[in-house]
Amino acid sequence: MSAPSLLDRVRARLAVEEQPPSRAGVAALVRQESGGLLADDDVLLAAREAVHELAGAGPLEPLLGLPGVTDVLVNGPDEVWLDRGAGLERAPGVRFADDDAVRRLAVRLAASVGRRLDDAAPWVDVGLPDGTRLHAVLPPVSGGGTCLSLRVLRRRAQSLAELEQRGALPGESGELLRAVLARRLAFLVTGGTGSGKTTLLAALLGEVDPVERLVLCEDAAELAPDHPHVVRLLTRPPNVEGAGAVGLRDLVRQALRMRPDRLVVGEVRGAEVVDLLAALNTGHDGGCGTLHANRSAEVPARLEALGVAAGLGRVAVHSQAAAALDVVVHVRRGRSGRRVAELGVVRRTGDLVTVEPGWRDDGGPCPGGDALRQLLAGR
Repeated sequence: MSAPSLLDRVRARLAVEEQPPSRAGVAALVRQESGGLLADDDVLLAAREAVHELAGAGPLEPLLGLPGVTDVLVNGPDEVWLDRGAGLERAPGVRFADDDAVRRLAVRLAASVGRRLDDAAPWVDVGLPDGTRLHAVLPPVSGGGTCLSLRVLRRRAQSLAELEQRGALPGESGELLRAVLARRLAFLVTGGTGSGKTTLLAALLGEVDPVERLVLCEDAAELAPDHPHVVRLLTRPPNVEGAGAVGLRDLVRQALRMRPDRLVVGEVRGAEVVDLLAALNTGHDGGCGTLHANRSAEVPARLEALGVAAGLGRVAVHSQAAAALDVVVHVRRGRSGRRVAELGVVRRTGDLVTVEPGWRDDGGPCPGGDALRQLLAGR
């Protein structure tokens, strides 16, 4: 920094403040502490560096601003990785002084949204004020040092047309997806971590008729559809006394009383699957969400595991899923980027359900092709 002791003086003043530092507050303190001894350009440089160090993401701040970056991961002081859509790559020239520096950053980011991160609460999973998703784990739970994961929220939702231009909707998948929306079919977007499920779901919601009311239930505000009528409900962690938690299951139940035209669950990963399936069986057409699954054929097993854990019997889970869900949209991330790999049809086989491919980007066999065409023509 231009003045070696300037950052220390600013840090000392912030130490007595009751509230977490804001970017504007840090910049103002830099101007005050410079005392007119620095040129305007030096003051601006010092303010930028201090904001990154004391109110931003420190050495990670420049990475978060790079075009196309979706994830920034820290495995240790000198192990920083990023993902720009084509897989993980080492971030050149970015490192921390030591593990204590990584820990300080993680603790400060968690404190900025009122969350505790220390030896008694060694991990945190929370959305930051700018929408970035923070996950951090402290030693000894993380054996190799403090681990930090930042999922970057795209500031602007991409449209289906833009995804098509990028090659994310190969073949006739774009046309099929628009037909799924137009026919108000219930669907899940599935795929592995970082495969682009949220991006695709937001783009699809942007294609929904503007007169429809979308009610979104999420852990963090990740979905940002370009749509004029969006109501967002967010979960809330418990307070320090362990009370006041609001889970996704609570949100789904409240959303049903808010006259949704489409009920959307950002990520189905727990007991909320029971209420979502029940809701889609009570006249709420066009509902959707995302679900982690490595293959579309594994979706019934994932739903079964979540439903049984929530107290629903195996046969009941499959029966609800068969009546509630129509289509599974599976996305995959490869070296060429993220793209729609398959559209599957949910079909009942005896007491269980299966997902049969109705369209595949690799041209493989599609036993559910006729069923998919019937669904798209039948409503």
